[in-house]
Amino acid sequence: MSPKIRSVDHAPDQPLPADCPLSVSGLTVAYHRKPVLWNVDFTAPSSGLVAIVGPNGAGKSTFIKAVLGLVPRLSGEVRTFGKPVSRQRRRIGYVPQRSSVDWDFPASALDVVAMGLYGRIGWCLPVRRRHKEEARDWLDQVGMADLADRQIGQLSGGQQQRVFLARALAQRADLYFMDEPLAGVDAATEKTVIDVLRRLDSEGKTVVCVHHDLQTAPDYFQHVLVLNVRAVAAGPMAEAFTRDALQTAYGGRLALAELPAAKSA
Repeated sequence: MSPKIRSVDHAPDQPLPADCPLSVSGLTVAYHRKPVLWNVDFTAPSSGLVAIVGPNGAGKSTFIKAVLGLVPRLSGEVRTFGKPVSRQRRRIGYVPQRSSVDWDFPASALDVVAMGLYGRIGWCLPVRRRHKEEARDWLDQVGMADLADRQIGQLSGGQQQRVFLARALAQRADLYFMDEPLAGVDAATEKTVIDVLRRLDSEGKTVVCVHHDLQTAPDYFQHVLVLNVRAVAAGPMAEAFTRDALQTAYGGRLALAELPAAKSA
C-alpha cells in the first residue's frame, strides 16, 4: 500500500509568496537517457532545516545540483525567492560533497573561505586585508582559525568540511544547500555542523541538507523530503517521516530493525 504523501507543496492554482525560498515543479533529470529524477515537486518552508533522505542512487545529490543549475534538467521549473536561481546567486550558499572537491588545488583554508566573499568583493578584484580578517573570523567560528594558512589537501576530512562550512557562512546567504555535511566526519565536527545548522535556523534561514543517517534525521531536522527518483513524501518531519514512506523509498534495502522511531502513516 502506498504511503499517504504529506507535502508542503502549494496547489498549482495557488500563487507562491514572493519570499518562498525554494519552489521546484516537475523537475526531471536524466543521465545517459536514464531518469535520475522524475517529475519532482517540492516547496521548502519559509525557514528551518530540511533533510533529503533516500537510498543510494535516489537522486538526492542530483536534486541539489539540478536546483543550482550545476547539471542540466530535462524539464521543470525552479525558483528561489520568487525568481530564477540565476538571479538569486548571492542569496544562496552551497556546501558540496567532499568527494567532488579537488583537494590538490593550491589554496589555503583562508583562501577557500575568502571565495565565499566574492559576491561582495567582486570577481577579479583583489582580496584585501579586511576580507582576509573576515574570512579568518568565519574560520574561528568553526574552530579552524589556527589552520587558516594550511593547504586544504593537508587537512583531515572533518577539517575540510569545516572549511567549506565556513565558506558557506561567509556568503551570508538566506538559503543553504549542503550535500551530506555529516558524512564521514568525527564527533567534534558533527557537533560543529549541528551547532551551525541550529544557528542558521534561529536566524530564520532555510537549510536543505542531503542526510544519510535515518536515526538522527528527526533529531537534527524539522522537515523532510523522502526521495527515490520520485518524491515519495515531503513535509514536516512529524507528518512525512513515516515507516510507510521510508519502506516505499528504500524497499528491501532497509530492514525493519534499521528503521528509526518513525510512526506509520
